[in-house]
Amino acid sequence: MIRRLKYHEIDFVKYAQCLENSEQRKYSATKDFLDTTSTMPWEILVYKDYEAVMPVPFVRKYGLKIVHNPKLCQQLGVFSSKDDVDLNETFLEYLEKNYMIRAYPFNDVNQLRTKIRIKKNFLLYPEVYEKVYSKYSPKRKRKLRLDEAVLKESEIKTIPYEKAKAFIEANTIGLNKDHDLFEFMRIFESFYKSGYLKFTAFYYQHKIVNVIATYSDGNMVALLGNFNDKDYVKLSGASVLIDHLIKENIETHIFDFEGGELPNIEEFFRGFRPELRPYGIIENSKKNLFKKLGYLVIRGKSFL
Repeated sequence: MIRRLKYHEIDFVKYAQCLENSEQRKYSATKDFLDTTSTMPWEILVYKDYEAVMPVPFVRKYGLKIVHNPKLCQQLGVFSSKDDVDLNETFLEYLEKNYMIRAYPFNDVNQLRTKIRIKKNFLLYPEVYEKVYSKYSPKRKRKLRLDEAVLKESEIKTIPYEKAKAFIEANTIGLNKDHDLFEFMRIFESFYKSGYLKFTAFYYQHKIVNVIATYSDGNMVALLGNFNDKDYVKLSGASVLIDHLIKENIETHIFDFEGGELPNIEEFFRGFRPELRPYGIIENSKKNLFKKLGYLVIRGKSFL
């Protein structure tokens, strides 16, 4: 019932139709998104005549094909007209039997009986902005009430990729500058050029002190990056920018915060009073991968 198709074998018209008509639709499973974020041609698992699909991106390590979700790709999983726990379990069983998996995320609609690790994400659903704002935490509302002196010397602008790139490279903490940052910027540039990504900046005294990157697709706006000049954190520019984009989009679009695992990030996002939407993820250590390698060899499976 389930077939494994390599990239060149995929009928992308049927794939797109399945995604668009699915209960679980996620922008991160679209061809454009995966073509940009994945460093290799990805595959899909397909049920019958594209009645359900499961995108499977991978990397090559140690000369092997290893399933791993690409950078900035939070959720994948099974996409079907109606979420079906039995069908999801069938896909999961096929995936685990036929692939070496380092990390593979399902989506927040997929129901599973199998117990896997759960991660947090937060969404705001379309509603009149005033109602959304009224639910913000008291602390978040205080952060948004800028001093008169700050208001006079600050403004919000949409900025081009090159300006955003310079700010992000100067203010990114915790990434390997020679690889991770390069990959993030490659993805950002591609999305920006294709019209999916927008950079919005908070200026103070004519200087950029905060930048956020948002990805728009269909009825979804997703926060793909939040970058701050640490010397101006007390100005609350990040809160102001996110509130600005919520105000611009929330009546017609879902606002996806794209994360919330780290305690300080979760606390920050919860201030906007979004809905918690957890999703499952399969993860394996390198040790477990090598155990799986032996299993696949015994079964004569191809993992190259």
